[in-house]
Amino acid sequence: MTFEVPSMDIGLLGQYVINGLMLGMMYALVAVGFTLFFGVLNVIQFSHGDVLMVGSFVGYTAILALAAIGIDNPVIELLGALLASVGVVALLGALIARYLVLPLRSSPPLNTLLITLMLGTVLRESVRLFFPDGSNPKRFPALLPDTAFTFGNFTLRVDSLMLLIAGLLLIVALHFVINRTRLGLAIRAVAQDEETAMTMGINFRLVVLLTFAIGSGVAAFAGVMNGLYYNEINFGSGLLLGVIGFAAAIIGGLGSIYGAILGGFLFAALQTIGSVALPFASAYKDVFAFAVVIMLMAWRPTGLIAERTSERV
Repeated sequence: MTFEVPSMDIGLLGQYVINGLMLGMMYALVAVGFTLFFGVLNVIQFSHGDVLMVGSFVGYTAILALAAIGIDNPVIELLGALLASVGVVALLGALIARYLVLPLRSSPPLNTLLITLMLGTVLRESVRLFFPDGSNPKRFPALLPDTAFTFGNFTLRVDSLMLLIAGLLLIVALHFVINRTRLGLAIRAVAQDEETAMTMGINFRLVVLLTFAIGSGVAAFAGVMNGLYYNEINFGSGLLLGVIGFAAAIIGGLGSIYGAILGGFLFAALQTIGSVALPFASAYKDVFAFAVVIMLMAWRPTGLIAERTSERV
């Protein structure tokens, strides 16, 4: 039995590429959070995907609140959604670090893994049970221009382009913070050797809280991005995004921001290949992507960008 890869023109190929880039950007932003948490405290924050979901619902609520007081300007609504989402979820991330993660520093790593896993269930079920009609998907308002340019089989959506640029700018800003600011220097110092960092006067607890706030805020941005791209949010969306983000961080190299970004785009590329170039229905793209990730992990357990102690985070 032989299979033939379906042929496609350049326009259709370009469409798949732009769609893959959009997915890769969201996955990379989620993966960055995982690698930040692991870099400073050697912990896996397994509720990170559900924190992202909370961010999308906070943004949605902010838009509804603005509409309730008569504000229907898309720019103001978008800014309000982003500020509310990033602010609330950054605070949530800091609270998770303060009251759940830091108290378990001296306990076995499995304890932190379990408590954050259970926290994810609490967040998910809380939205489902207490948010009005929370068990059903919500239509996220289309706040970006719906203009599109079509060239044969290739359609470039302006909203997708804007989201890609916004995600890229956020990554550049994060790179600047980590590598060019005193906070970034403190984060890198704690990631390399927390005891030495504390003897040099660095406030370890504050650095951890701020790192969790930054990682969670980035996830909130990704949650709003996800809502704007698909025009829909639901209480279970963070579960799969969290698993994909964690897988991306692992295959890229847990502890390396650049590895997390690479892993995010690689996972999106695998999904695109699974839905286009293989003789399976697109419903199997996740099966294909995770199967390849398993093989990559067996081949390079330390990730594609192997972590070096001197360059963590």
